[in-house]
Amino acid sequence: QVQLVESGGGLVQPGGSLRLSCAASRMIRSFSTMGWYRQAHGKERELVATLTLLTSAGSTNYADSVKGRFTISRDNAKNTVYLQMNSLEPEDTATYYCNGVLYGLDYWGKGTLVTVSS
Repeated sequence: QVQLVESGGGLVQPGGSLRLSCAASRMIRSFSTMGWYRQAHGKERELVATLTLLTSAGSTNYADSVKGRFTISRDNAKNTVYLQMNSLEPEDTATYYCNGVLYGLDYWGKGTLVTVSS
């Protein structure tokens, strides 16, 4: 059974930073892609960032709204994917979900809440 567990959410002031972690129950190198999505209250879930894991280099993709502020990365030894979020804005407030694609199937974590407010 594949499990993805997010952590690192919380309350932060505008302009602040947070780092989210997604720990996988199996080697992340077995996933084709992993990524972060978010869902704000009353809105649809949207892509934040993805990381291709098929190669050691790994290509990344970001939503326009977070480019230059967020960075997705991985630690193969820890089977963990991270999302470093800088210059946070109130509009970034949402529940952030980790996603992994394994053999064509999507797996999701339960989410971690990020609230950006003064």
